[in-house]
Amino acid sequence: MSMMSLLGGSLPLIGLSLILSIALAVHVVRTGRELFWLWIILIFQPIGGLVYFLAIVLPELSRGQTAQRLERSARAALDPLREYREAKQACEDTPTVRNQSRLAHAAVALGRHEEAERLYAEAAHGIHADDPALLLGRANALLELNRAPEALAVLERLTRDPSEGHTPTAVLALGRAYEAAGRAAEADAALSEAAQRMPGFEGQARYAAFMARNGRKPEAQAMIAEMDKRLTKLAAQFRREGKHWRDLAAKALAEG
Repeated sequence: MSMMSLLGGSLPLIGLSLILSIALAVHVVRTGRELFWLWIILIFQPIGGLVYFLAIVLPELSRGQTAQRLERSARAALDPLREYREAKQACEDTPTVRNQSRLAHAAVALGRHEEAERLYAEAAHGIHADDPALLLGRANALLELNRAPEALAVLERLTRDPSEGHTPTAVLALGRAYEAAGRAAEADAALSEAAQRMPGFEGQARYAAFMARNGRKPEAQAMIAEMDKRLTKLAAQFRREGKHWRDLAAKALAEG
């Protein structure tokens, strides 16, 4: 068999290894992992990529979102500051984008929106300047701080991304920013879309609250009634969060 035949047979495998390595390298950057993983993946192909997949990617895939959510809820109930402390320590030890983002998320859970906004802004630099998760996190923090014009500017950058910029959570944030900016028609369209696309209660609750604040009480009441029906069918571990959003809509209705 000629050398060309051997080389030709191996080219597809080399190409596949290179594509997988690039995909894993992108995962490292997008998730804010330590940059030494890039060297391991790219220099020690394909073993380095396999090590990264087994050590980092596979555990993430095997743990479903529901399991992670229940774990976070249990930890938060037993020790509300634990995640914040651990995230802060991790950020001080290794100030990666991933750790900054984790600390910002923990700060949001404690209502520390100023700290979260600062952390998201600091993390969004260099190759991470247009990272969708960082932009959305910062925009939501700005909304909680009643800084809607800044939030809208950040979200307009996010919507340039044809995929990440139009997720249900991004659309919801955009609707909230439009409402705060007095752009009611655009807010209505965005919040209505979010209410239809989001699987939880927040989208419906925020849209019902918007309708209550804008003279559409019967529609808001109907949506709250629908949420009440859903709550009766919800598993106990998720009912508390659902009721939180339902009560937010009911409060807007009472005040409207």
